[in-house]
This record gives sequence, C-alpha cells and structure tokens, in this order.
Amino acid sequence: MIAFFVVFRKLFTSLRSGLRDPVFRGLLQLTGVLLLAGTFFYARVEGWTLLNSLYFSVMTLTTVGYGDFIPHTMAGRLFSIFYVLIGLGIVIALATEIAGHAARKPTAS
Repeated sequence: MIAFFVVFRKLFTSLRSGLRDPVFRGLLQLTGVLLLAGTFFYARVEGWTLLNSLYFSVMTLTTVGYGDFIPHTMAGRLFSIFYVLIGLGIVIALATEIAGHAARKPTAS
C-alpha cells in the first residue's frame, strides 16, 4: 500500500515539474483539445452522452478499447481512424514527457 502512495507522489511531482516546461504544457493542452474534440464529435454524430463520449475518447487514445461503445455511423468510423492515428502520437509524446520528468533528479530550489 505504501508503494502505491510513493508512485502517485512521484507522478504528481512529475506533473508539477512538467508544468514549468513549455513543451509539456503544449502537449498537455493539445491532448486536452484532442479529447474535447473527440468528446463533442462523438456526442453530436453518434448521439452519445458527453460522459460516454469522453470515456470512448480516452479509451480509444490510450488503446484500451473495451469495446462497450463503438461508432455506428460511417462518419464516426472514419473520424475514429484519423483520431487514433493522430491522437496516439500526441498521447505517447505526453506520456514520454511525464516519464522524462519522473526520471529527472529533483534540483535544489
């Protein structure tokens, strides 16, 4: 149980230090915009609730893909293809930045 808290403390410390990095902030904002775009698209085109649309967007971009929601329209399927191809690179870049900040030794302030 202690290891769980240690890992989360390291994660939050990494996120806090990342917010001082303009590249990290840009990737975080881009990821947020990407999730919002997917959320609104799926809500509008597929008729899902905003929460279900956000859930599907996150599951799609993180490649979890439980399969409980799938796009039924042709527009939704085409969007999903490009959404994954573009979004996956952005999410991986953000995860890489978080890992990079976690690997750095803290400097004395």
